[in-house]
This record gives sequence, C-alpha cells and structure tokens, in this order.
Amino acid sequence: MATADESGSASADPSPPGAGEAPALTVAAVARRLGVAPATLRTWDRRYDLGPSAHSAGSHRRYTAEDVARLLVMRGLTLDGVAPSEAARVARESHVHADVDGLTTPAAPRSAAPAERRDASVPVTPTLVVDAALRGDEAGVRRLLATPEPGGVLAWWTELVEPARQAIASRTVLARAGEDADALVVAAVLAGLRARTAPLQHAHVAGRRVVLLLAPPGEERPLVLHMLAAAFAEQSVDARIVAGRVEQNRLVEIATMTRPAAVVLVSVGEAPDLAVVAALAAAHPQVPQFVHVPDDAAAEHVPLDRTVHRSRSLPGLLHEVLAVSA
Repeated sequence: MATADESGSASADPSPPGAGEAPALTVAAVARRLGVAPATLRTWDRRYDLGPSAHSAGSHRRYTAEDVARLLVMRGLTLDGVAPSEAARVARESHVHADVDGLTTPAAPRSAAPAERRDASVPVTPTLVVDAALRGDEAGVRRLLATPEPGGVLAWWTELVEPARQAIASRTVLARAGEDADALVVAAVLAGLRARTAPLQHAHVAGRRVVLLLAPPGEERPLVLHMLAAAFAEQSVDARIVAGRVEQNRLVEIATMTRPAAVVLVSVGEAPDLAVVAALAAAHPQVPQFVHVPDDAAAEHVPLDRTVHRSRSLPGLLHEVLAVSA
C-alpha cells in the first residue's frame, strides 16, 4: 500500500550483476523486499546513514546485498519497538551476512506468518501500528494490538488505538483491491478485545443487571462500543451491544425483556437521531440513560429528562454507569 507521493519511485529493475555478485537494487526494489515505503528508505538514508553504497557513472546509487542485510536488521528492530536511532546504530555496527541467493526474492507477506507474542517490555506506539497497517501486515497489527496494556482497556484505547486510527484516517494512500489499513486495525482491536474478555465472561456478579450499548438509528456502530463493553467486563459488569437496526419500538421491547441497569448510546454524528432516547425514557423512566455525543452542537439533540444524562468523556461515562449498575 503506497502513499500518494511514492508512485514516482525509480525503476525496480536491478543492475546486471557481475560474476558471483549479487545484483545492486533500486530503492523501489528494496522497498518491496523489506515491505516498507520508498520514502522510509530515503528517510533512513538521510537521517541514519543507511543508504545505498553502490554507484556507477550516470545512474542512481543502488543497494548492495550488505546494504539490504543491514536494512533487514533495522526493520526487524523497529518492528520490535526499538527506537529508530538505536536500531540504526545496531544495524550499522552489525556484522551482516548477505544472502546472495535470496536477495532478489520478494519477502513472504508477514501476514502469512503465525502471530507472535509481543515482548511486553517493549512499548508499542501508534506509529508502529500505523506502519504495520499501511504495509498490510495483518499479523504484525494483531501482535501489536493483541493485549491491552496493564492500564486497562480504556488507556489502551485512548493512548494507542484512537491515535493510530486517527493517523491512518489522515493519510492519503493508493490502495489496491483488498487493502484497507483501518480495517486491519479494526479486526485486530476486535480480536484483542475478545481475547481480553473471554476469561471474564464468568466473572459477572450474580444479580447484576446488564448494560445495553447502542448507536442511534442511521449510524454505523462505532468501534468504541466494543471497547466500552470490554471496559465494563473488566469491572464484572455484563454489557451487551445492540446490533442490527435500532428502532424506537424495538429498543423499548429489548429494555422490557432485559431490564437493563443502564442504557448507553454513543453517537459520532453531527445531528444524531435521538428519538429512541426520548421513547425509552417515556416507556421506562426508571432506566438511566447515558448519551455520549461528539460536541456541544450534537448535544443540542439530547432530550432533556431526569434519567437522561449527557456524558462528556469516556472515563466519566464509565464511572457514571458503574455507579448505577453496582
């Protein structure tokens, strides 16, 4: 998956090798070999002196087998969370062995390899997640997002998942069929949350009623609903996401059947349809409702009622719902 400013890379055709020598490769060819963007290689050359060393008159500099071997060291260390400057120092000082036979063979997609357990001592950053997602590295994204950090699901979401998705949304990329960086992150987040909550399914406190989570009619269910459900599970609260169409009568029926401790509605729209909130308040005035909207303009659509509360932050929402569901 290439960014829009990388389509003008130099030709990937290697220079003819001499007898017994590995071919010298262009930036584009090495980028494919490592699974990184050509712009990344140029940055490593400019900042860390990990550029091509082969040069012939009238042509661009090209990467030798030893150059590529050092870049493989650099790439592997950065994937493991090592700071780029430190990874570059190690790569430059490494006594690398050039794989002449395998140099021009494209690397197998990292997504084809089984997921590895991440070293918990190495911090994961949004940048690492973004880089893996833009490369289409499904296994890498899942590994980075496999288990929420010790701070809990909420900290994992606000410090890692949200910044990574926002960074991906800000990028303009030229994707091929089937390539979707954000979809990789979403799938990894859902997998991580399932793994996180599976051991907690039998830890719900007996007699504690369910919390319902939903989006307004006409809006796609935001991923944050799954994070909230997992955060409640960490506190032994059984939270369920209302999937499918959410209409006024249907929501009232669900509330009648489940007798929820609270109902949480999360909207990401500018003008959310919150008629379901008013309908539920009229039918079940004893059920506390918490509405989380993106800004004050959207908050104007929140129907006023003694049991309807506007939530201004995710931590506040969690605390308020936990207070009424105890």
